[in-house]
Amino acid sequence: MDKFKSIVVKFKSLIGLLLLCFIISIITPRFLNVNNLLNVLTQVSVNAVIAIGMTFVILTGGIDLSVGSILAITGAIAASIIVKSNSLFLAIVVTILLGALIGAFNGAIVAKGKIQPFIVTLATMTIFRGATYVFTNGTPISGLSKNFTFIGNSRVLGIPFPVIITLIVFALAWYLISETRYGRYVYALGGNEDSTRLSGINTDKVKMLVYIVSGIASAISGVIVTSRIGSASPNAGSGYELDAIAAVVLGGTSLSGGEGSITGTIVGAMIIGVLNNGLNLMNVSPFYQSIVKGLVILLAVLIDKKNKK
Repeated sequence: MDKFKSIVVKFKSLIGLLLLCFIISIITPRFLNVNNLLNVLTQVSVNAVIAIGMTFVILTGGIDLSVGSILAITGAIAASIIVKSNSLFLAIVVTILLGALIGAFNGAIVAKGKIQPFIVTLATMTIFRGATYVFTNGTPISGLSKNFTFIGNSRVLGIPFPVIITLIVFALAWYLISETRYGRYVYALGGNEDSTRLSGINTDKVKMLVYIVSGIASAISGVIVTSRIGSASPNAGSGYELDAIAAVVLGGTSLSGGEGSITGTIVGAMIIGVLNNGLNLMNVSPFYQSIVKGLVILLAVLIDKKNKK
């Protein structure tokens, strides 16, 4: 009995996802349509990539509220480069470097300034959202070339390209967090920062790098969103930080740090995507959808809290 309970606890997020899929498929058979499932995966891809970056931050006991704003500013920069030069390579390289730079800025203030991550990223969320409005003049940047919109709207061997990008990001992140010394440092920092520092690990460097990873992940999502829509809106990414945090929490990562996984985060992102899709298929009002999603997240946190007692 105890062994069964431990298995349920270990795979609770996956079990929850499977149960959710089963219930929705009974209520609305359209859910299991192949095109609908591919649509769900495409919609999940953006949140999944952001949430992967967020997982690194939360594993250290931090938080990054600026991810939506980073998505917006990097998406706008990418669109501007495409409009002016039509260079896909330049747009992607500059966008990722900008995401890394913004992440480094967040990480430096958190690590060197010794300021709570919540306050730092709340401030930078506002700063970079404002910077996006200034850069775009408050209007969308459109007229993007087909070689750019290919990223968000094409399929390779029947698989949406954003899903392929997500799988690549997942594989790299999983290797970094699970198979490298740096990954062990991330978990150690989230478990006990003082002990980690006393063991000779440069905790400031570890902190800075997790925010750089988060910034890069947000920039990649910025490219996907901008490409998929075919324009860069200064409002892009609003509220995405909440969905990313929700995916991480639903995936079993502790908000206090030191416990969680990238695989769990993917499952958490799928739970949110399937829930949104199912509610849409059932013609549930968007107002009620927010309530349902909030209740599911709250329930997940309460269950996680109870299991740790």
